[in-house]
Amino acid sequence: MTVSGCEHCGAPVPGSVVVGAAIQRATEALLHGGLVALPTETVYGLAADADQPAAVAAIFAAKGRPHDHPLILHVADAAAADAWARDIGPEARALMAHFWPGPLTLILWRRPRASNLVTGGQETVGLRCPSGPWAQALLRSLGAARGDAGVALAAPSANRYGRISPTTALHVRADLGEKPQGLVDVILDGGASALGIESTIVDCTATPPRVLRPGSIARAAIAAAVGSAVAVAAEDDAAPRVSGRVDGHYAPRRPLELIPGGLLAARAMTLHPLRLGVLAPPAVLAALPPGGIGRIAAAIAAAAEPREYARDLYANLRRLDEAAPDRLLVAEPPVTPDWEAVNDRLRRSAAGSAQTKP
Repeated sequence: MTVSGCEHCGAPVPGSVVVGAAIQRATEALLHGGLVALPTETVYGLAADADQPAAVAAIFAAKGRPHDHPLILHVADAAAADAWARDIGPEARALMAHFWPGPLTLILWRRPRASNLVTGGQETVGLRCPSGPWAQALLRSLGAARGDAGVALAAPSANRYGRISPTTALHVRADLGEKPQGLVDVILDGGASALGIESTIVDCTATPPRVLRPGSIARAAIAAAVGSAVAVAAEDDAAPRVSGRVDGHYAPRRPLELIPGGLLAARAMTLHPLRLGVLAPPAVLAALPPGGIGRIAAAIAAAAEPREYARDLYANLRRLDEAAPDRLLVAEPPVTPDWEAVNDRLRRSAAGSAQTKP
């Protein structure tokens, strides 16, 4: 059952009877162990009541997700974090105060309420307080129904494991579908995600805290909030396992290559006669050889500003993939701190696309 908000943009309408009914239907589905596709400010999540083991297990089954890959828990506010995590230190409290609700996940020492299924058998748990109005409404509705303000939703991205994350309800329907034919009980349609990429993940069990996954909240802002330098975990270190650190995430079905913008036209020539999907700045698209457009299944002009690029990234990759090219070519964005999250997603996307170069 897909339920929507504003008929124009899908966003919740304050006091809307339609939205209230949608949240109630989603709450009932969660109470009965169902799965709800939940719009958040980052991407759409596949949500289940974190206190119901069978419902949490259904997330793994629907996504095809390995059971040692932990889930992020979404809570309504910082007070609810204490129901799931212990020994929350001053750095974590400072980050909550600065960035919650918002696109920041904190890795903390777990309480027993955070099950092995949620944590992947680790002694840590990832917590996030989403700012999206649909997520907040659903968390508070579930808490009221259960008489427990500390409820949490386990909610990884609402797509098949390793594939491109969804930023609209349409993406969820395409990947997972709705019951009875599909896998999701209720799909809440909150319009396009405002940020478009997953949350920043910070490990607060380490000293100093360390960034495990870049996102919309930059490393410099995190350092300013905690009042000290922030480390960045290496790919091969002993950091806790968290969502999105596996090479091969965010992958399209067609092979994807990251190419320096100045070399993209030459690379396109070497791939003749393959059909191409191209994401690049307008100047790079204009430099494609005459007649080359006939071999291009889809061409999308990339945004010059990192937040706009990030917001549209997954939707653009899906558009290119759906055009059924033989190869995707993406011009490499700048290698600067404000592009860190975008470059991280593109690198993992290319690694997971099973590319084979002729």
